[in-house]
Amino acid sequence: MAGAARALWRRGLRRGPVVACGTGPGFPLLLGCRQKSSPSFLNRTDNPKLAYYKIKGKNPGVVFLPGLFSNMNGEKASALEDFCKSVGHAFVRFDYRGCGSSEGTIKECTLGKWRKDVLAVLDELTTGPQILVGASMGGWLMLHAAIARPEIVAALVGVAAAPDHLVSTFQQLPVEVKKEIEEKGEWKLPTKHNEEGFYCVPYEIIQEAEYHCVLGSPLPIKCPVRLIHGLKDEEIPWQVSMKIAERVVSTDVDIILRKDGQHRMKEQDDIKLIVYTVEDLIDKLTSA
Repeated sequence: MAGAARALWRRGLRRGPVVACGTGPGFPLLLGCRQKSSPSFLNRTDNPKLAYYKIKGKNPGVVFLPGLFSNMNGEKASALEDFCKSVGHAFVRFDYRGCGSSEGTIKECTLGKWRKDVLAVLDELTTGPQILVGASMGGWLMLHAAIARPEIVAALVGVAAAPDHLVSTFQQLPVEVKKEIEEKGEWKLPTKHNEEGFYCVPYEIIQEAEYHCVLGSPLPIKCPVRLIHGLKDEEIPWQVSMKIAERVVSTDVDIILRKDGQHRMKEQDDIKLIVYTVEDLIDKLTSA
Protein backbone atom coordinates (compact mmCIF):
# COMPACT_ATOMS: atom_id res chain seq x y z
CA MET A 1 0.00 0.00 0.00
CA ALA A 2 2.81 2.40 0.89
CA GLY A 3 4.51 1.61 -2.41
CA ALA A 4 1.35 2.49 -4.33
CA ALA A 5 1.01 5.76 -2.43
CA ARG A 6 4.60 6.69 -3.22
CA ALA A 7 4.08 5.91 -6.88
CA LEU A 8 1.05 8.22 -6.96
CA TRP A 9 3.00 10.95 -5.24
CA ARG A 10 5.90 10.62 -7.69
CA ARG A 11 3.54 10.73 -10.68
CA GLY A 12 2.08 13.93 -9.30
CA LEU A 13 5.54 15.49 -9.20
CA ARG A 14 6.32 14.49 -12.77
CA ARG A 15 3.07 15.94 -14.06
CA GLY A 16 4.38 19.47 -13.78
CA PRO A 17 2.77 22.53 -12.25
CA VAL A 18 -0.81 21.78 -11.29
CA VAL A 19 -2.51 24.29 -9.01
CA ALA A 20 -5.05 22.63 -6.79
CA CYS A 21 -7.45 24.72 -4.68
CA GLY A 22 -5.11 27.66 -5.15
CA THR A 23 -2.31 25.96 -3.22
CA GLY A 24 0.45 23.43 -3.64
CA PRO A 25 3.65 23.42 -5.74
CA GLY A 26 2.33 21.09 -8.47
CA PHE A 27 1.16 17.97 -6.65
CA PRO A 28 -1.79 15.78 -7.61
CA LEU A 29 -5.25 16.88 -6.55
CA LEU A 30 -5.41 14.16 -3.93
CA LEU A 31 -2.32 15.52 -2.19
CA GLY A 32 -2.22 19.20 -3.13
CA CYS A 33 -5.84 20.10 -2.36
CA ARG A 34 -5.38 21.11 1.25
CA GLN A 35 -8.45 22.32 3.06
CA LYS A 36 -8.02 25.63 4.85
CA SER A 37 -7.83 24.99 8.57
CA SER A 38 -6.65 26.74 11.68
CA PRO A 39 -3.45 25.50 13.33
CA SER A 40 -3.39 23.82 16.69
CA PHE A 41 -1.46 25.45 19.53
CA LEU A 42 1.02 23.96 21.96
CA ASN A 43 0.29 25.50 25.35
CA ARG A 44 3.30 26.04 27.60
CA THR A 45 3.55 27.56 31.05
CA ASP A 46 5.32 30.96 30.95
CA ASN A 47 6.11 30.60 27.25
CA PRO A 48 4.28 31.74 24.09
CA LYS A 49 1.92 29.25 22.47
CA LEU A 50 3.35 27.59 19.37
CA ALA A 51 1.20 27.14 16.27
CA TYR A 52 1.53 23.78 14.56
CA TYR A 53 0.01 21.22 12.22
CA LYS A 54 0.44 17.55 12.96
CA ILE A 55 -0.27 14.36 11.05
CA LYS A 56 -0.37 11.13 13.02
CA GLY A 57 1.34 8.14 11.48
CA LYS A 58 4.14 5.63 11.55
CA ASN A 59 7.71 6.16 12.71
CA PRO A 60 10.10 7.55 11.89
CA GLY A 61 8.20 10.80 11.89
CA VAL A 62 9.35 13.97 10.13
CA VAL A 63 9.60 17.43 11.69
CA PHE A 64 10.19 20.55 9.59
CA LEU A 65 12.17 23.49 11.05
CA PRO A 66 11.71 26.78 9.12
CA GLY A 67 14.39 29.37 8.45
CA LEU A 68 14.95 32.83 9.93
CA PHE A 69 11.73 34.90 9.93
CA SER A 70 10.05 32.19 7.86
CA ASN A 71 7.04 30.08 8.78
CA MET A 72 5.58 26.61 8.43
CA ASN A 73 3.53 27.33 5.30
CA GLY A 74 6.24 27.28 2.64
CA GLU A 75 6.59 24.93 -0.32
CA LYS A 76 9.10 22.61 1.34
CA ALA A 77 6.98 22.05 4.45
CA SER A 78 3.83 21.52 2.39
CA ALA A 79 5.55 19.02 0.09
CA LEU A 80 6.91 17.03 3.02
CA GLU A 81 3.49 17.01 4.66
CA ASP A 82 1.88 15.72 1.46
CA PHE A 83 4.52 13.03 1.12
CA CYS A 84 4.26 11.85 4.73
CA LYS A 85 0.49 11.77 4.45
CA SER A 86 0.74 9.64 1.29
CA VAL A 87 2.97 7.01 2.95
CA GLY A 88 1.36 7.08 6.40
CA HIS A 89 4.24 8.57 8.37
CA ALA A 90 3.89 11.15 11.14
CA PHE A 91 4.69 14.76 10.35
CA VAL A 92 4.88 18.05 12.27
CA ARG A 93 5.42 21.60 11.03
CA PHE A 94 5.34 24.58 13.36
CA ASP A 95 6.17 28.25 13.83
CA TYR A 96 8.79 29.47 16.29
CA ARG A 97 7.65 32.02 18.85
CA GLY A 98 7.35 35.47 17.31
CA CYS A 99 6.95 33.99 13.83
CA GLY A 100 3.98 33.05 11.67
CA SER A 101 0.90 32.17 13.71
CA SER A 102 2.68 31.56 17.01
CA GLU A 103 2.46 33.94 19.94
CA GLY A 104 5.24 36.35 20.83
CA THR A 105 7.17 39.12 19.10
CA ILE A 106 10.51 39.08 17.30
CA LYS A 107 11.91 41.64 19.76
CA GLU A 108 11.51 39.09 22.54
CA CYS A 109 13.17 36.26 20.59
CA THR A 110 16.65 34.76 20.76
CA LEU A 111 18.21 31.69 19.22
CA GLY A 112 18.19 30.07 22.65
CA LYS A 113 14.43 30.58 22.94
CA TRP A 114 13.87 29.19 19.46
CA ARG A 115 15.97 26.19 20.50
CA LYS A 116 13.59 25.68 23.43
CA ASP A 117 10.67 25.82 20.99
CA VAL A 118 12.18 23.02 18.91
CA LEU A 119 12.79 20.86 21.97
CA ALA A 120 9.24 21.51 23.22
CA VAL A 121 7.84 20.34 19.88
CA LEU A 122 9.95 17.18 19.99
CA ASP A 123 9.04 16.46 23.62
CA GLU A 124 5.33 17.26 23.43
CA LEU A 125 4.23 16.59 19.85
CA THR A 126 6.26 13.60 18.70
CA THR A 127 6.61 9.97 19.71
CA GLY A 128 9.47 7.73 18.72
CA PRO A 129 12.35 8.45 16.30
CA GLN A 130 12.18 11.60 14.17
CA ILE A 131 13.86 12.91 11.03
CA LEU A 132 14.48 16.64 11.34
CA VAL A 133 14.49 18.74 8.17
CA GLY A 134 16.04 22.14 8.89
CA ALA A 135 16.02 24.98 6.38
CA SER A 136 18.67 27.72 6.75
CA MET A 137 18.50 28.77 10.42
CA GLY A 138 16.38 25.67 10.99
CA GLY A 139 19.51 23.72 10.04
CA TRP A 140 21.33 25.42 12.91
CA LEU A 141 18.57 24.54 15.34
CA MET A 142 18.35 20.93 14.14
CA LEU A 143 22.00 20.43 15.13
CA HIS A 144 21.23 21.68 18.64
CA ALA A 145 18.19 19.41 18.83
CA ALA A 146 20.21 16.38 17.72
CA ILE A 147 22.73 17.03 20.50
CA ALA A 148 20.06 17.68 23.14
CA ARG A 149 17.71 14.81 22.15
CA PRO A 150 19.82 11.98 20.68
CA GLU A 151 17.20 9.46 21.79
CA ILE A 152 14.59 11.17 19.59
CA VAL A 153 16.51 12.52 16.60
CA ALA A 154 17.17 9.62 14.23
CA ALA A 155 18.41 11.55 11.19
CA LEU A 156 19.00 15.10 9.92
CA VAL A 157 18.39 16.77 6.58
CA GLY A 158 19.88 20.24 6.24
CA VAL A 159 18.61 22.45 3.40
CA ALA A 160 21.05 25.34 2.98
CA ALA A 161 21.80 24.89 6.67
CA ALA A 162 23.15 28.05 8.31
CA PRO A 163 24.78 27.28 11.66
CA ASP A 164 26.70 30.24 13.13
CA HIS A 165 26.01 32.30 10.00
CA LEU A 166 24.19 35.15 11.71
CA VAL A 167 27.12 35.63 14.07
CA SER A 168 29.91 35.18 11.52
CA THR A 169 28.25 37.61 9.08
CA PHE A 170 27.88 40.24 11.77
CA GLN A 171 31.48 39.82 12.88
CA GLN A 172 32.67 40.55 9.33
CA LEU A 173 31.05 44.00 9.33
CA PRO A 174 33.25 47.09 9.76
CA VAL A 175 33.72 48.21 13.36
CA GLU A 176 31.79 51.43 12.84
CA VAL A 177 28.83 49.56 11.35
CA LYS A 178 28.72 47.11 14.26
CA LYS A 179 28.84 50.01 16.70
CA GLU A 180 25.94 51.73 14.92
CA ILE A 181 23.87 48.53 15.05
CA GLU A 182 24.59 48.17 18.75
CA GLU A 183 23.51 51.75 19.41
CA LYS A 184 20.32 51.44 17.36
CA GLY A 185 19.55 48.00 18.76
CA GLU A 186 18.72 46.66 15.31
CA TRP A 187 20.50 45.21 12.28
CA LYS A 188 18.97 45.61 8.84
CA LEU A 189 20.18 42.34 7.37
CA PRO A 190 19.98 42.46 3.54
CA THR A 191 17.67 39.92 1.91
CA LYS A 192 15.94 39.33 -1.40
CA HIS A 193 12.98 37.67 0.24
CA ASN A 194 10.80 40.61 1.19
CA GLU A 195 9.76 43.96 -0.29
CA GLU A 196 11.88 46.01 2.11
CA GLY A 197 15.06 44.26 1.03
CA PHE A 198 16.18 43.55 4.59
CA TYR A 199 15.24 41.76 7.80
CA CYS A 200 15.14 43.79 11.01
CA VAL A 201 17.22 41.67 13.37
CA PRO A 202 17.23 42.82 17.01
CA TYR A 203 20.76 43.25 18.31
CA GLU A 204 19.91 41.00 21.27
CA ILE A 205 19.44 38.07 18.88
CA ILE A 206 22.95 38.56 17.52
CA GLN A 207 24.48 38.89 20.98
CA GLU A 208 22.75 35.83 22.37
CA ALA A 209 23.40 33.72 19.25
CA GLU A 210 27.14 33.82 20.00
CA TYR A 211 26.49 31.38 22.85
CA HIS A 212 24.97 28.88 20.44
CA CYS A 213 27.65 28.68 17.74
CA VAL A 214 28.50 25.06 16.94
CA LEU A 215 31.16 24.93 14.22
CA GLY A 216 34.14 25.62 16.45
CA SER A 217 34.42 22.08 17.78
CA PRO A 218 33.31 18.50 17.03
CA LEU A 219 29.56 17.89 17.20
CA PRO A 220 28.49 14.74 19.09
CA ILE A 221 25.90 13.80 16.48
CA LYS A 222 25.99 10.13 15.50
CA CYS A 223 22.85 9.77 13.37
CA PRO A 224 22.71 9.89 9.55
CA VAL A 225 23.11 13.43 8.19
CA ARG A 226 22.18 14.67 4.71
CA LEU A 227 23.18 18.19 3.67
CA ILE A 228 21.59 19.71 0.56
CA HIS A 229 22.98 23.00 -0.72
CA GLY A 230 22.75 25.08 -3.87
CA LEU A 231 25.92 26.28 -5.57
CA LYS A 232 24.09 29.51 -6.46
CA ASP A 233 23.14 30.23 -2.85
CA GLU A 234 24.12 33.89 -2.39
CA GLU A 235 23.22 33.99 1.31
CA ILE A 236 24.70 30.87 2.87
CA PRO A 237 27.84 29.61 1.06
CA TRP A 238 27.77 25.91 0.25
CA GLN A 239 31.05 25.57 2.12
CA VAL A 240 29.03 25.84 5.34
CA SER A 241 27.59 22.40 4.64
CA MET A 242 31.15 21.12 4.22
CA LYS A 243 32.02 22.50 7.66
CA ILE A 244 29.01 20.77 9.21
CA ALA A 245 30.08 17.47 7.64
CA GLU A 246 33.57 17.92 9.06
CA ARG A 247 32.31 18.70 12.57
CA VAL A 248 29.71 15.96 13.15
CA VAL A 249 31.19 12.73 14.45
CA SER A 250 28.79 10.59 12.40
CA THR A 251 30.41 8.83 9.45
CA ASP A 252 27.05 8.48 7.68
CA VAL A 253 27.11 11.94 6.12
CA ASP A 254 26.28 12.91 2.55
CA ILE A 255 26.60 16.35 0.96
CA ILE A 256 24.39 16.99 -2.07
CA LEU A 257 25.22 20.07 -4.15
CA ARG A 258 22.77 21.40 -6.74
CA LYS A 259 24.42 23.34 -9.56
CA ASP A 260 21.46 25.69 -10.09
CA GLY A 261 20.18 25.60 -6.52
CA GLN A 262 19.57 28.92 -4.76
CA HIS A 263 19.09 29.63 -1.08
CA ARG A 264 15.42 28.83 -0.69
CA MET A 265 15.58 25.59 -2.70
CA LYS A 266 11.93 25.91 -3.64
CA GLU A 267 11.95 24.98 -7.32
CA GLN A 268 10.14 21.75 -8.17
CA ASP A 269 13.35 19.78 -8.75
CA ASP A 270 14.76 21.12 -5.48
CA ILE A 271 11.68 19.98 -3.60
CA LYS A 272 11.76 16.56 -5.24
CA LEU A 273 15.36 16.14 -4.09
CA ILE A 274 14.47 17.09 -0.52
CA VAL A 275 11.53 14.72 -0.38
CA TYR A 276 13.43 11.84 -2.02
CA THR A 277 16.22 12.36 0.51
CA VAL A 278 13.71 12.04 3.35
CA GLU A 279 12.18 8.99 1.66
CA ASP A 280 15.59 7.29 1.48
CA LEU A 281 16.19 7.99 5.16
CA ILE A 282 12.79 6.55 6.09
CA ASP A 283 13.66 3.39 4.15
CA LYS A 284 17.10 3.24 5.77
CA LEU A 285 15.79 3.66 9.31
CA THR A 286 12.89 1.28 8.75
CA SER A 287 15.06 -1.48 7.35
CA ALA A 288 17.60 -1.04 10.13
